[in-house]
Amino acid sequence: MADFPVATTPSPGVMGVDWENRVDFERLRQYRIARVRQMLDEHDLGAVLLFETSNIRYATATQIGYWAFNKGERWALVTREGRPKVWDFGSAAKAHRLQLPHMYDAENSVGGNTGLQGAIGPETGLHARAVREIKGALEDAGVADQKLGVDLAETAVFLALQGAGLNVVDGQQAMMRAREIKNPDEITLLTQACAMVDGVYQHIFEALKPGIRESDVVGMAHARLFEMGSEFVEAINSIAGERCSPHPHVFSDRLIRPGDQAYFDIIHVFNGYRTCYYRTFAVGRASQAHHDAFKKSREWMDAAIDLVKPGTTTDQIALAWPKAEEFGFEDEMDAFGLQFGHGVGVGLHERPIISRLNSLDNPVEIEEGMVFALETYAPASDGRSAARIEEEVVVTADGCKVITLFPCEELMVANAY
Repeated sequence: MADFPVATTPSPGVMGVDWENRVDFERLRQYRIARVRQMLDEHDLGAVLLFETSNIRYATATQIGYWAFNKGERWALVTREGRPKVWDFGSAAKAHRLQLPHMYDAENSVGGNTGLQGAIGPETGLHARAVREIKGALEDAGVADQKLGVDLAETAVFLALQGAGLNVVDGQQAMMRAREIKNPDEITLLTQACAMVDGVYQHIFEALKPGIRESDVVGMAHARLFEMGSEFVEAINSIAGERCSPHPHVFSDRLIRPGDQAYFDIIHVFNGYRTCYYRTFAVGRASQAHHDAFKKSREWMDAAIDLVKPGTTTDQIALAWPKAEEFGFEDEMDAFGLQFGHGVGVGLHERPIISRLNSLDNPVEIEEGMVFALETYAPASDGRSAARIEEEVVVTADGCKVITLFPCEELMVANAY
């Protein structure tokens, strides 16, 4: 690894401009639908029926805000030819027709309702109506007798699809495979999302001092991200002091104190694409235990990064990390998510997933165009502190490029005494 990472993937800004080529959103839309259709062919599916919001956005370029996140109240159908069809929450269907008139009209952007996750019961006939309309669209496309891949559906909807005689199979694997390889526009959006978090970490580093609460950092990070153009902040882990070990994955109102170690994870969305980006600091002063834990975490991170290139398999990366028992956990299930890698895109956890839990027996080959996060965790010898590092990488023909650039080569002490 170089002395410090320098990203070679672009982060040109949050605006579209006439004087520079930035993200080509039409190219992005066409790439994504082509990937979905490629997977229909590879998985022998006539169509995919999508309820999971990340899949819907990927395939249709529509969204109605994160209040609707995974409520199951909007869905999309993609067949091998023609336009995707979206059933949406009331007036949202008309909005899509106004927002993207070259893609949607009264034929393929319509209202739909499957009962608001049980708030309206099946006895009303909404489930049956939805299934009739889905089956009709499949018949119009000539694929009603072929396998229908479904990603994540409510039980009542799933049973109604089966009851209508449709050959329902798992469609989530096809969608995960479609989303696995990113095009240049996706990589630009992912890099820009990371650039925004670079800036937030500068604010956090300057603000970390005794008396600030974990929750204050969360509020400050939300505000700064929205100022920079984030569309949604999914989560901010803000963990300090004795809460660092074991990792609780949730912030509290704990006051940060002199000599605390503190780590943060910033998960936000820019134009549909997420970050997952940890950094660890000490506040005021750092103990030898803090430095040792950080050094361990960094060594495990660098060992993983050095392996990332096309043709490497995920078991090779997982083997660069310690066994669960070596850092205080019962087994790999108990420690899952600590020494960890996961794809990042329109969803937070995409392929490949890298860990000793799954990768040793079922390795996946690393391919050019993948973007994933690598996470390492090292508890400190003081029994209360820990170091947590995460880097996002883009896999290129020559290896990988790190796109999380806030300094992390050694433990940084905020507001040192």
